[in-house]
Amino acid sequence: MRNAAACAFCDQRSEALSPLAVKGTHDSLGGLSQMEIDVIHRIVRDSGRLSENWVRGCLAEGLSEDEFVEIVSIICIVMVIDAFAFGVGVDPFSLPEPEDGKPTGYSSPGAGDHDAWIKYVQPQDAVPEDGDLYEPPFIPPVIMALSLVPDAKRAYCELAERHYLPTSYIGRPDTDVDIRAINRVQIEIVATRVSSLHQCLY
Repeated sequence: MRNAAACAFCDQRSEALSPLAVKGTHDSLGGLSQMEIDVIHRIVRDSGRLSENWVRGCLAEGLSEDEFVEIVSIICIVMVIDAFAFGVGVDPFSLPEPEDGKPTGYSSPGAGDHDAWIKYVQPQDAVPEDGDLYEPPFIPPVIMALSLVPDAKRAYCELAERHYLPTSYIGRPDTDVDIRAINRVQIEIVATRVSSLHQCLY
């Protein structure tokens, strides 16, 4: 994922009217398929031009929805950590070494097609096997985005809550919080500025 930041092919695509107008190969360290590498680089470098057709094309070429969700979760986790390191003026943290073993392969049977490009779990469709997937009563739609793979959703949200707010606070904009060194208004000003710079359209 960090390779995408300096990928020459991504640079060319960024300047093109359409990313598909440029032919080439992404910089990579190997170990992943070309499809996986392209998905990672497109999300990291050109997220504003992704489309449902692009996602459907990835799935048609053999990437599963579960794999797509896990890739997105890992990207988001690393980007949050790297942005924090940059913000406090330290070098990027070392990434952990891969561990032996096989993934559980678990995806929620309650996931379905709703109003997104990938299946997700609505709160009423969660099953006990999903574990602590949501924290009622307020569940923002963006919190459901990775719920097809509950572990991927939990891994990202656990980190994101440390960098922003616990989910239970998000739906209470008129309530100040005493868990941060700055107040709620200051938190939202920072969050708004970050969202604007990242072109977050949510």
